[in-house]
Amino acid sequence: MDPTIAALAKAAGLDKALADFPEDIEAAATQALGHAGAVTYPTDPAAEPWPPMKGENAL
Repeated sequence: MDPTIAALAKAAGLDKALADFPEDIEAAATQALGHAGAVTYPTDPAAEPWPPMKGENAL
């Protein structure tokens, strides 16, 4: 297993899962890294990705 993946799993508190299911941790990390390019970030720091949330009784 890639040491970076193992370190990230440990940092995320997945020690038991890493010990019991290392193949699953590696598969999940590989899948997440393969989809990293699909995440888009707003170019305008002031832009919100969704409208502001309002409570039911907001005026």
